[in-house]
Amino acid sequence: MATAYDFVIVGSGPAGCAAAAWLAKSAKKPKVLLLEAGGKNDDKDLRVDGQRWTTFKNEALNWGYKTVPQEYCNNRELDYSRGLGLGGSSAVNFSVFTVGASRDYDEWSRVLGDEEFDWAHMKRRFKSLESFDRTLPPGIESRYAAPKAEDHGSSGPLKTGYVAEVEKDIAPLFDAFEKAGYPLNPDHNSGNPIGFALGINSSSKGVRSTAADLFTPVPENLTIITEAPVQRLILEGNRVVGVESNGQHYTASKEVILSAGSVNDPKILMHSGIGPRAQLEKYGIPIVKDVPAIGQGLRDHMFIPVAHTRAEGTTDRPSFYGDKKAMADALEQWKADGSGPWAKYACQLPIGWFKLDKLLASQEFQDLPDAEKDLIKDPTVPHYELLSHFPLHWFVPDFPDSALNYSVLLVFLFNAQSRGEVTLQSADPGVAPRIDPKFLATAFDRRAAIEALRDALRFMRSEGYARDNVAMITGPASDSDEDLLEYWRQTIGSSWHMTGTVKMGRLGSADAVVDNNFRLIGFEGLRVADMSVVPVLASCHVQSVAYLTGITCAEKLIAEYDLS
Repeated sequence: MATAYDFVIVGSGPAGCAAAAWLAKSAKKPKVLLLEAGGKNDDKDLRVDGQRWTTFKNEALNWGYKTVPQEYCNNRELDYSRGLGLGGSSAVNFSVFTVGASRDYDEWSRVLGDEEFDWAHMKRRFKSLESFDRTLPPGIESRYAAPKAEDHGSSGPLKTGYVAEVEKDIAPLFDAFEKAGYPLNPDHNSGNPIGFALGINSSSKGVRSTAADLFTPVPENLTIITEAPVQRLILEGNRVVGVESNGQHYTASKEVILSAGSVNDPKILMHSGIGPRAQLEKYGIPIVKDVPAIGQGLRDHMFIPVAHTRAEGTTDRPSFYGDKKAMADALEQWKADGSGPWAKYACQLPIGWFKLDKLLASQEFQDLPDAEKDLIKDPTVPHYELLSHFPLHWFVPDFPDSALNYSVLLVFLFNAQSRGEVTLQSADPGVAPRIDPKFLATAFDRRAAIEALRDALRFMRSEGYARDNVAMITGPASDSDEDLLEYWRQTIGSSWHMTGTVKMGRLGSADAVVDNNFRLIGFEGLRVADMSVVPVLASCHVQSVAYLTGITCAEKLIAEYDLS
């Protein structure tokens, strides 16, 4: 017998948790059910700030997805990790908390013709989400970081802030960027990310924050069930009335909200008979509705590392990472009070977003549609990102202790024009989908990758940075276009910022799957609210966008059902 709720939410990542929390806390206290495919993720040791980089390697916390061999990346099969368990990908991500460019949200609003998605509305939601600790670590001057109170929230459920203590080479790194002519940015979450900034984390006082923190405490009218993967939707005609999980039915008197992410949303929809006809027929799934755009339009950010060993004494990482006892002792200190080296090393994330004049002057840029050119030219929209202090040695097999005194910069490609897809591989809902992001598939993406890496190398060869370089650990063979592009092909990885596979758009648009109210077009009783619906690839690490998407959906439902 089915258990009835007002709202049933599928997926407990940032979007699903935000939607559930905002609905459950609305004045009329509707009955809300949150279903999560994985476990509770309630082990405190999963929240060690400095171990944020390796949590995703825990197989119990990861769907373990891979891409198909990438045609334009030397046919490499790439990791496509997705968080499994309460908190979703926020429980296994790298705790980078960036909101992106104001223009991203204004563009979302323009595409939809709905001001609810513009920056002014999203900034209000952003402030309602976070509890931002503005405390700067010792040694960080206001010219490196100076957030304004009006740009941040102070009483939201998600704790954000800066690292408590920085590594010794952080301030010199800021100075090197400034001397090389790169702008500094006092707050990358002001709506304008351009410039080099001290990174804001989804963590506080050494402890990582996840979407599960939105339920502290859990409201009495919210039920959370873990170990409950959803296989398909339950339909009565064109109305979605519930979901099926492991043979159990859960019904919603008002709405089902699908928040399983850009990979799993299309899979659940297709296994419910909603998706491209050819896919459904191929696997013998009865067709409820032919929706060609479901699973199409996949967009993502991607990155590569460039690393150098550094002059002795310029970093203090070898004394920690090269000493197993020091790391073990530090873990005991962290367990005691959240302080110490595990709240310091690889926790500060110096980060910058920059424009590329050479990209704007290229033929590949000129060949883009006018609307896309206008977006990319916007003063707040970056063309690439640099992120420092990534612990590369945890990702390179047999990394020698003798090389631990190193510096690494990750180069992220933004505004990619490639459109990938998520399709099925089986009629069995338990089988992973086929994922093809089509990285570097367009001429613009390849040109942008070349120019981003070239500009990153320009910084790495500047006097303030290069004087401490000893030898290159990993990087391109030369400055030629061919070698720069080949290095991307050899080392590219997904940023795990999957977006756009159940795209939101105006009624009548060929690629629109949901409308501006998150309603699956042609159906009643179903909303989709997560990164799969977002029609722009935001200029940030997109967990913040996922939170804002869930909050926006909840606000629209609260208004529609008069729950306030």
